[in-house]
Parts: sequence; C-alpha cells; structure tokens
Amino acid sequence: MQEPRFSSALVVFAHPDDAEFMCGGTVAKWTRSGCTVHYVVCTDGSAGSNEPGARREDVAPIREREQRAAAEVLGVESVTFLGETDGLLEVSPSTRKKVTREVRRLRPEVMLAPDPGRLWFGQGYINHWDHKQAGLLALTAVMPDAPTRVMFQELEDEGIEPYEVPNLWLSSDEPDTFIDITETIDTKVAALAEHVSEEGEAAAPFVRERARQLGEGAGLEYAEAFKTFRFVDDDE
Repeated sequence: MQEPRFSSALVVFAHPDDAEFMCGGTVAKWTRSGCTVHYVVCTDGSAGSNEPGARREDVAPIREREQRAAAEVLGVESVTFLGETDGLLEVSPSTRKKVTREVRRLRPEVMLAPDPGRLWFGQGYINHWDHKQAGLLALTAVMPDAPTRVMFQELEDEGIEPYEVPNLWLSSDEPDTFIDITETIDTKVAALAEHVSEEGEAAAPFVRERARQLGEGAGLEYAEAFKTFRFVDDDE
C-alpha cells in the first residue's frame, strides 16, 4: 500500500515531547518530502518536573526551549504554545476557540492528535488526563468548531475563515495505517534527546522497541501507527 502524501500537517498535542513520542518519525519523513508541519502545544509543560522545590514558572520556559529545539531537529515549520496549565487542561469554550483559531489559520491538509479514547497502555501506564483532553480538542475542532461559521464567529474579525480539515490521524491502539519510519527512527530519537529535562535520551530503547513492534505487524523494520479519517471525496 502506498503511503499518503500531504502538503501540510498540523500536530495538536498536550505537552512538550508528546509529538516526538507520538509521531516524530512520521513528521521527520514528511518534512523531508516537502510537507510543511506545524505544532500546537496545548499546555505550558510546567508540571514536567517532580523535583522538590520545582516551580511551574521555572519549568515552563525550559520545556518550551526544549520543544522548539526538538521541532527544529524534525524540520517543523512553527511551534505555537496555547499556554494552558499543565495537568489541568480542559475542553472549554476558551480552549476550543484557541485550537480552532490555529486550525483555521494554518488550514492543514491533515491533522495529527492523540486518541482521546486511549485510557491506558499495557499494564504499566495510565494515560495522562491532558493527552485525552488534547485529543478531544482536536476532534472538536474537526467537528463542529473549525468548519462551522457560527462557531467562534468573532474569529472572522481577525480575518480567519472557517475551514474543514480533510484528514485526521489519531495515534491509536486500533490503527489502520502504518508509516515506515525506518529511515527516520534515528531522527525521532535525536529529537527526543532535546528534551533534556525529561531525560528524553533515556527513552531511546523503549522508543526503538515500540517502533519495531509496530513495524513487525506491518512487515516493516520500524513504524508508527495511526487510526485515519478522510472527510472529503477522493475525486475532490
């Protein structure tokens, strides 16, 4: 099966480093092929340290710098932080409007996001609240917020018109699409290493093994996997 090709993509996620874990190999592959990729980070990353005495106002700028450095490794065009408090992300009129503004402004051919229905992974990980909320915000932008004119109609005063996202890809436990990242797995790992405060470099063995497992099921050496949706007719 031939892999889809896109001219532009928007990745919506909760925290700095989420995108690299979720789809760093795919992003690197797409940017190499000429796709323009943008990031929208929903939170400030300020809960990224559990050290005694750590303060949100000190952690947030470190996480932002690391995210921008990781995005540069992958060839990402822009990184927008929505500034919501890490750990307390909510689907609200305010956050829905923020995400809708970016979707309408950037008008991506495909949007990537976490699957909001993922509650756990294996027997050793419960999915973070913010990850689920970020996924819901992406779905809500797809329908009804971004394409519906009367939703956040005041955005028109900023010159931002409604927009229907043609394609949505979710990082899911029930994938239907596998992207071969054999040639970009090293770039994915290098991007994660930029998240020094989160010990991203130490995650390399897990990241490689997970990509190997996903690839094994698709006949590939390394892969990332997605549940995909297409909202326009093939002849459009």
